[in-house]
Amino acid sequence: MVDIKNIQRIYFIGIGGIGMSALARYFSFHGKKVEGYDKTKTALTLQLESEGIPVHYTDDIALAPKDADIIVYTPAVPASHTALTYYRENNFQVVKRSDMLGAITRNSFNICVAGTHGKTTISSMIAHILRHTGYGCNAFLGGIASNYNSNFWSSERDTCVIEADEYDRSFLKLSPDIAVISAMDADHLDIYGTETAMQEAFVAFSGKIKPSGTLFVKSGLAERFKFLAPRQTTYSLDAPDADVHAQQVEMVNGNYLFNLSINRELIDDLALNMGGLHNVENASVAIAVARSLDIDIEAIRLAVEAFRGVKRRFEYIIKTKSLVYIDDYAHHPEELATLIDSAKSLFSEMKCTVIFQPHLFTRTRDLADAFAARLDKADEIVLLPIYPARELPIEGVSSELIKQKMNNRNVRILPKDDVEDFIRYRKSSAQKGESQLFITAGAGDIDTLVNPLKKILSETVK
Repeated sequence: MVDIKNIQRIYFIGIGGIGMSALARYFSFHGKKVEGYDKTKTALTLQLESEGIPVHYTDDIALAPKDADIIVYTPAVPASHTALTYYRENNFQVVKRSDMLGAITRNSFNICVAGTHGKTTISSMIAHILRHTGYGCNAFLGGIASNYNSNFWSSERDTCVIEADEYDRSFLKLSPDIAVISAMDADHLDIYGTETAMQEAFVAFSGKIKPSGTLFVKSGLAERFKFLAPRQTTYSLDAPDADVHAQQVEMVNGNYLFNLSINRELIDDLALNMGGLHNVENASVAIAVARSLDIDIEAIRLAVEAFRGVKRRFEYIIKTKSLVYIDDYAHHPEELATLIDSAKSLFSEMKCTVIFQPHLFTRTRDLADAFAARLDKADEIVLLPIYPARELPIEGVSSELIKQKMNNRNVRILPKDDVEDFIRYRKSSAQKGESQLFITAGAGDIDTLVNPLKKILSETVK
């Protein structure tokens, strides 16, 4: 069992991961000596360095500290990693990220948000509401909250808001007082084997809720699965039989106005300043969680209106009358469907071009049919090669597999380096007066295209 009280020096292998970086920031905030390794220099690792956390990018044991009290690694790091092997062979205390997060939150009041999608936005909304209203929390998020440009913050209140990751069954090491389950679509089948096994893990997660706790679960899931939480509250975008549901939703300039019913208590005149109708549903459960903590309604209303979203979650990069560019982390078929449907409903008169980078060979193999069907919704599709992350190639699995299953023939596969030229071509070939909607989506390194594409597209903004 990890004892964080005696840790003075800590080393992270894979420090650039979104969950790992939040932990690194936590220990740095508490005055510990923190350093780490990641294979790629990114905006996030550079930010960590600017905060005084040394990061190196070469798998060289000479660069790794030999006097660290504990080593934290992410399962995304290969088992053959030189430093990880060294630490294991020399009897250092080596733990997974989930073990460390479990240790930090062992004695706190925990709000844990789980789901195959939606969890980053919901957890960020909850943490923002608690911070903005002055209630306070420690936030461990899976994305960068735009209001604060961070995935971690702290306060004196011993309440933690945690994104509960289902990958590698990590969320089973948490002890929620309040939990949210937003979705349970098939994913991570390389870990679980079957969709049923993955769903059983979510049910087991619900059993981790403390006896006095509450599960907030999306309407529909509660009817299909026998969750183990003693108290359950259902939520929905607009299903009137759900305990929590929105009413009178209006779209105004790509944002939303709505009322919210929480167990028949009505909160009116809520304003959500971000795109995507699904985010009204995400906000609904976040507000319901805040109300369960007896936070004042007017304070919640002001916090929701002030929320500026999460980077790479339906993030507007450009938004004009004739040109919109949205970037999103979507890497699962259902996330893609929600992203494309929401964007096209908001900008129905625009030609929709989606640039998608598949993430993981196993996910592409297991969900190729679903990816093809969801991407068919766009007017034009560009597929990048699969981003492998932790995986080795699988014979016969490539972006071509998705393309072959698509009905939409307006699809092409391009190397990532050719995307900028494609955007220049699309810009120059657009008919006079044609309005355009561009979307980049994926969980790999497609985000490195955002600024170059923004620069190219901005040259034509009117």
